[in-house]
Amino acid sequence: MRMRWFLGSPIRTLNLSIGSISFRGSVSDCASSTCSFSLPRSSIPMAGIHNHSNNSEAGLARRFWIKFTRQSIFAMYTPFAIALASGNLNIDSFRHYIAQDVHFLRAFAQAYDLAEDCADDDDAKLGICQLRKAILEELKMHNSLVQEWGLDLAKEHSINSATVKYTDFLLATASGKIEGLKGPGKLATPFEKTKIAAYTLGAMTPCMRLYAFLGKKFQELWDSNGSTHPYDKWIHNYSSDGFQASTLQTEDLLDKLSVSLTGEELDVIEKLYYQAMQLEIEFFSAQPLYQPTIVPLTKGHKPAEDHLIIFSDFDLTCTVVDSSAILAEIAIVTAPKSDQIQPEDQIVRMSSSDLRNTWDLLSKQYTEEYEQCIESIMPSDRLNDFDYDKLSIALEQLSKFENTANNRVIESGVLKGISLEDIKRAGERLILQDGCTNFFQRIVKNENLNANVHVLSYCWCGDLIRSAFSSADLNELNVHANEFTYEESISTGEIVKKVESPIDKVEAFRNILKNCNDNKQKLTVYIGDSVGDLLCLLEADVGIVIGSSSSLRTVGTQFGISFVPLYSGLVKKQKEYVEESTSNWKGLSGILYTVSSWAEVHAFILGC
Repeated sequence: MRMRWFLGSPIRTLNLSIGSISFRGSVSDCASSTCSFSLPRSSIPMAGIHNHSNNSEAGLARRFWIKFTRQSIFAMYTPFAIALASGNLNIDSFRHYIAQDVHFLRAFAQAYDLAEDCADDDDAKLGICQLRKAILEELKMHNSLVQEWGLDLAKEHSINSATVKYTDFLLATASGKIEGLKGPGKLATPFEKTKIAAYTLGAMTPCMRLYAFLGKKFQELWDSNGSTHPYDKWIHNYSSDGFQASTLQTEDLLDKLSVSLTGEELDVIEKLYYQAMQLEIEFFSAQPLYQPTIVPLTKGHKPAEDHLIIFSDFDLTCTVVDSSAILAEIAIVTAPKSDQIQPEDQIVRMSSSDLRNTWDLLSKQYTEEYEQCIESIMPSDRLNDFDYDKLSIALEQLSKFENTANNRVIESGVLKGISLEDIKRAGERLILQDGCTNFFQRIVKNENLNANVHVLSYCWCGDLIRSAFSSADLNELNVHANEFTYEESISTGEIVKKVESPIDKVEAFRNILKNCNDNKQKLTVYIGDSVGDLLCLLEADVGIVIGSSSSLRTVGTQFGISFVPLYSGLVKKQKEYVEESTSNWKGLSGILYTVSSWAEVHAFILGC
C-alpha cells in the first residue's frame, strides 16, 4: 500500500486537472515546491527563468547553472573524468587532454580580448581584463604540466574536432556571429555592441563553473581518503580559492552585463550557456582513453551474449507525487455532495465530505501504525555485518502490516466509483522526475541494447502507471502493480492484489529473472527509494537509491547496509578496475549506491 503521502514532511499543494475538473490535494515528499499536472514542461518558455525582481535570491549565472545541473553531471560521469578523479588515468590520456586544453585557454584569452573591446563601461573593461590575466596564469600552470609530463605540444597532439567545435563557437560568439544577430561591423549603436560582451560571457561562464565544480569534487574525494594524487597539481589549481574566485568574478560580470537586456536577449544568453555546456560534455567525452573504465555500465554490452534488465519502483522514484494522493483526490473530488441523489444504476458512493473524513482517519491510523511497525522490526543494536536473512524476516512483518492496511482501505469503500477515464487522464498529466522518461526511452528504443524495463510498484492501480508512461511513448515498459476491478469502467472499490509488500516485490523480481530463458549473461539494476524496495535493491547486481528517505536509510543502516554516493563509489571502483567485466557488480554485497537525480542514473548506465 505504502500510503507515503500520509507520512513525514510538510504538506504541499498539488493542482491536478482532469478534463474540466480541478483537483487540489496533499503531497508528501514532493520533489518540487509546486507540482502541476496541467502543463507539460515543454510548454514553459525559456524566458521563464528570468527574474528581474530585486528580491531575486540568485543572479542570472547562478540560475542557469542550477537549471543545467544535469549537463554538469554528464560531464562529471564521463569515463575521462572518472579516471582522472580516481588517479589511474593513463598518462598519455592526460597529456592529450592538456594539449587540447591549451587550445581551449588560448581561445578564452582571445575571446576576452574581443569582449573587452565591445564593453563600453570602464568597470566592465577592467573586470574582463582581470579575467584575461587569470587565463594567462592558467596557461602558465599548463606550461608547467607540459614540462612536468614531457609533452611536446607541436609534435604530439593536433587539435581534435571536439576542441575545434568549442573554440570556433566561442570565437564566433565573441565576434558577434550569433544566429539572428548583426555582425560587429554593422552594429548600429555602441549599446548594441556591448551586448556582444554579455553574449561572450554567457558562452564562457559555464566552462569556468564546470571546472570549479569538478576541481572541488575531486579534491573532496581525495581529502576523504587521505592519499596522494598523481594529478594533484591539476586538482589543486581548479579547487583553489583563486580559481573559485575567478569563476565567481566571471559570473558576477555576466550578471552585471545582462542587467539592461530584454527577455529576448536573455534567452540568447541562455541558449549560448546551454550550448557551451553541451560542447564541454563533448570535449570530455572525446578525450582518448588507453585503459578499461568502469563507466558507462553498458559500454561492453554485447546484445548477442548479454541481457540488461532494469527494475524500478514508481511512486516517488519515478514520480514527484505518490499515486495514493492522486487516486484519493480523484475519489474525493468526483464523489457526490451530501445533498445529491445518486442514480440507482450506479455504484453507491460516500459523499465527498464523508470520503474526506474517512481518508483522514485512514491516514492517521496508517501513519501511527507504520511508525510503530518500523520501530518494532529494528534490531536493538546496529549489526556490524550486513545480514540479508535477518532483514528479510523483519520485512515480513512490514509486509503483513501493508496487507492489513490495504484490506482496511478496500473495506472502507473509498476507492468505489472512480472512473477509468479519469484515472487515465490523471496518469497522462502526471509529472515524472526530471530525466526519468528520457532514460527509459533511451533504454527501450535502443535496439542494440537487448534491454528490458520492469516497473514494480505498490500502486493500487496499474492503469495509472501505464497511462503515465504511455503519454511518453513508453508502452514497452512492463508494469507489475495492483489493479482496480471495474464495472463498466467504474471502480468497484476492490483491488486485485499483486504487489503490496516488500516480500511481494522481491518475489516478482525473482520470478522475472527466472522466466528469462535466454541463457544470456544477465546484468540487473534496481532503482528505488523506500524500505519496500530494500530486498530488490540488495538482490540486484546494482542497487541505486534515489532520493533521501530517512526510514530507508535508518532501517538499512541498522541491518548493516552501507550507503555509498554513486560517484565516489565509481571512482573507488575505477581505482581497482583492471578488466572490462560485469563481474565488478554483484548482488547481496550489502552496498547500495545513492544518487540525487535520474541524470546520475542515466550518465552511469548509458553515458552521454
